[in-house]
Amino acid sequence: MTGEANVSAHPGTPAEAWATLMEGNRRFVESAASHPNQDAARRSSLTRGQQPFVTIFGCSDSRLAAEIIFDMGLGDAFVVRTAGHVIDNTALGSIEFGEEYLDVPLIVVLGHDSCGAVTATKNSVETGAMPAGHVRGIVDLITPSVLAALRIDGASSVDSMVAEHVKQTAARLLEESPIIADGVASQKTAVVGLTYHLDDGRAELVYRNGPIGL
Repeated sequence: MTGEANVSAHPGTPAEAWATLMEGNRRFVESAASHPNQDAARRSSLTRGQQPFVTIFGCSDSRLAAEIIFDMGLGDAFVVRTAGHVIDNTALGSIEFGEEYLDVPLIVVLGHDSCGAVTATKNSVETGAMPAGHVRGIVDLITPSVLAALRIDGASSVDSMVAEHVKQTAARLLEESPIIADGVASQKTAVVGLTYHLDDGRAELVYRNGPIGL
């Protein structure tokens, strides 16, 4: 395949970015990945700068490789990852960088089934025992989401708590960042929350704020 043929169209709006993202996930689920934008021509073109169409704020879990599960290539995604996709100043600043300097039209919060950070937080809430070291800081930041899941739905499963944590994280991005909130208010940007299912590779929408065309 030539470099020219292996370059995907660049989405410029939140709705176009959303459609491109989910089409890539569909191909991945169906084992029909096209591996766009991964050849020498694409690599060379990116020496002049980057223009990703999506910022993905996801968990650090090794099973959650964003470019693979959404069938993307070089320069397509601006990826920020922390264990349990917890927000700190560095993570928030990185997401704001994508919005302010790269004009990324879509921000995705990406959680997943059987999240170890959420599991650790669930155990801490149930037993009162806190993990050692800096992992405690991660648990502290996830605890409000676990408590919200228990309060709202009585949800006791880790995966239900993951979904609630994705929703809470996505909402906090707008609450804590005027840059992101302004982007959504002007319809230049959308924020969505997805949970990734390990068994079939499917990314499921659990939160949306902005014009993604649904």
